[in-house]
Amino acid sequence: MVYDPLHYLELLEQKTRALDQAAPLAGWQLPECFTTLRRLLEARLNKHGSREYVQVLRLMETSRSRTWTCAIEDALLLGTIGFDAVKHFCSAASSDDPPRLDNGNYPHLPIAAVHMTQASDYMTLLMEVPA
Repeated sequence: MVYDPLHYLELLEQKTRALDQAAPLAGWQLPECFTTLRRLLEARLNKHGSREYVQVLRLMETSRSRTWTCAIEDALLLGTIGFDAVKHFCSAASSDDPPRLDNGNYPHLPIAAVHMTQASDYMTLLMEVPA
């Protein structure tokens, strides 16, 4: 029998405990970033992490393979581990807009501290550099 793993993802989303034993997924070669994402999701969200990982896999049903691999790598690089972030990066890859994430939806992520720029900061650019 020849299985197409993508055909079984909807069922696995409901029965995530079968993720490791599912025959259609046996031998499915995915890039290393998928294993890393799954490990991080399950460590953070326990059994809900498996469900979120399957949701990420289901993105492959609608987009090109290179798109989702890059999206997962971008999410891992930025530390935005989750389905929403990966989906956002996938959709941003298909448009010309740069990806922007609303970190208010991710309370577990560290908040960046960006200071307000003062007009005097720009004055330093106008000063002559001693030769």
